[in-house]
Amino acid sequence: MSTQPVAVCHLGRVDYETTWDLQRRIQQRLIAAKRAEPTETLPHVLLLVEHPHVFTLGKSGDRANLLADEAVLARREAEFVHVDRGGDITYHGPGQLVAYPIFDLDRFFTDIHRYLRTLEEAVIQTCADYDLIAGRVAGRTGVWIDAGTSQERKVCAFGVRCSRWVTMHGLALNLNTDLSYFSHIVPCGIADRGVTSLAHELGHPVNEEEATGRLVGHLMDAFGLAMTSYVGDEVHRFFESLGVTSGAAAV
Repeated sequence: MSTQPVAVCHLGRVDYETTWDLQRRIQQRLIAAKRAEPTETLPHVLLLVEHPHVFTLGKSGDRANLLADEAVLARREAEFVHVDRGGDITYHGPGQLVAYPIFDLDRFFTDIHRYLRTLEEAVIQTCADYDLIAGRVAGRTGVWIDAGTSQERKVCAFGVRCSRWVTMHGLALNLNTDLSYFSHIVPCGIADRGVTSLAHELGHPVNEEEATGRLVGHLMDAFGLAMTSYVGDEVHRFFESLGVTSGAAAV
């Protein structure tokens, strides 16, 4: 696999729908670039973000898996958003690392299952950096601690969407996440398994900047990417160069 450029954009804390709109704009820009005559070569994009409290339900999910009514959502300062990714319901919030790869799979491999397994592997390796044994569960997308046992618990959820082989949405890795929010949903529609975080497993808070760096490094290795990292005003300038300024205005 040849090395390819990727722009890694550190967004900080941004509301879910703003970031969702930004993803769509970047995805459409990458699709347009490869349709252009002559084709443009743009970098892949990886958005790293933390969201305020929000529950999101995938297009194939069951609304009944949201156990909270509007009063509970208001009390917990949480939103509910029905989105266009795969998967069922999940939670995003402070202390969670959310990564949205907007990758052109035509430049890697056109296989969504392989793509998901590659994302999972990067998370499994990140857990291993903390001496945590994580793995997969047959038939269930995600990364789990004590996988394959009755005690298995999900540490990272995944949900993706792909158009013209350009991806969006991605993964949510629980670092220092307040796990009580998961009591308001049936996580990913799976009622008989738990949810965990790196902090819960380790018994102490995780340095989130360090954990982010570890995950990004494993993603770079897994896909054969060479990254340019953007923070603060650099993120805005990058979006301007990409031609998606209106979608990034609120970021």
